[in-house]
Amino acid sequence: MSTINIEVPDIGDFSDVPVIEVMVKPGDRVEADAPLVSLESDKATMDIPAPHAGVIGQITVKVGDRVSQGSVIGTMEVGEAPAAAPAPSPAPTPAPVAAAVTPAPTAAVAAAPVAVPVAAAGAAPAATTQSARGDYTPAAGAVALPSAADIAAELVGGKKAHASPSMRAYARELGVDLARVKASGPKGRITREDINAFVKGALQAPATAQAATGGGGGLDLLPWPKVDFTKFGDIERKPLSRIRKLSAANLARNWAMIPAVTYHEDADVTDLEAFRQQINAEQAKAGVKLTMLAFIIKAVCSALKKFPEFNSSIDLQAEEPALIMKQYCHIGFAADTPGGLVVPVIRDADRKGVAQLAAECGELAAKARDGKLSAAEMQGACFTISSVGGLGGTGFAPIINAPEVAILGVSRTTMKPVWDGSAFQPRLILPLSLTADHRVIDGAAATRFNAHVAALLADMRRVLM
Repeated sequence: MSTINIEVPDIGDFSDVPVIEVMVKPGDRVEADAPLVSLESDKATMDIPAPHAGVIGQITVKVGDRVSQGSVIGTMEVGEAPAAAPAPSPAPTPAPVAAAVTPAPTAAVAAAPVAVPVAAAGAAPAATTQSARGDYTPAAGAVALPSAADIAAELVGGKKAHASPSMRAYARELGVDLARVKASGPKGRITREDINAFVKGALQAPATAQAATGGGGGLDLLPWPKVDFTKFGDIERKPLSRIRKLSAANLARNWAMIPAVTYHEDADVTDLEAFRQQINAEQAKAGVKLTMLAFIIKAVCSALKKFPEFNSSIDLQAEEPALIMKQYCHIGFAADTPGGLVVPVIRDADRKGVAQLAAECGELAAKARDGKLSAAEMQGACFTISSVGGLGGTGFAPIINAPEVAILGVSRTTMKPVWDGSAFQPRLILPLSLTADHRVIDGAAATRFNAHVAALLADMRRVLM
């Protein structure tokens, strides 16, 4: 074992930054990159991570001290620990969460169904560090979701949680809604003790309280039914695919948290389909194959420029809620794969022609089916298109892919009789289903957007205007 100094790394153009929280104490064993102290400048909150895995020797700073790059904040012992040595876990006082859950395991609330996949995937190493410090017991389960009233209060500009990134990560691990935690730290900041106290109170609540609210995850729902299906016949237990496991939490959150409304519109694509087939026949030898999806993407890009609020995201983490208006146009499209739906993203779709969009859609869809999409190829979308037209359907209500504010569902084209003023004419009709976030987009705007997309598909020359 060797002793090293813990220094403040490069924190940008900041100096004399105050320490707002110390998260470890001498004797704590930490993993590499585990947060040690939190700093707060006038522009950002930063955690100082552990440079190596080891045992904290001493912490030489306290809340209120000011540090800069290179400042020594403590020491730690690093190196190989004896194989038989157990992880140090004793603490001066019993951990509040552990004390609450040991005598009453049945009081643990079900894990929150809306935890994001990224947080779930990254929880393991952090949880190990937390347990080693004796702060919490991950096996105890998580805290229930906030009630609908609590969610509404936060969304309309109610209380905003003031916490460091490490505390937000700690809260995510426990499934705690920070908006419901009473802060006791400087400037109304939420500390680890505040989170532990909240969890302890939730776990010590009488079981009757949960029954009174229906035990449905804090949303006043009935508990999920527990059924022994083997009583009724033979069954086969099939594990969920990785994609479905990762998407399930996102879908549940988006459905529960976004006040979404779906608007339907029919687009006359008779002339567009004839043009598409004509071009494909003429360019068959060149390998050109235009798809209806490529034309829809082009039309949507044009509509996003005319209705910029559809190319935005709502920011509820800032001191004042605001819309983030995007100056770029990246379009996601749902791709069917053996493991489930994924959403590849076409970047700068507004700068590409229909032939290029069709080719790129084909390439990304092929990579999706083969499981070769990178994370970067599924990030950054401004707007998503979910097309089931190749399978069937007359309309549906797609779930918005947060943090986007709208999604367009496309169903199968159908030949229908349309009155032209003197007679019924056979026209090829494409059903459009636009789901929009009602916090950002009202019904009139959604209807205008849908109608505009339909008009563009009826006559793609309008895209040039």
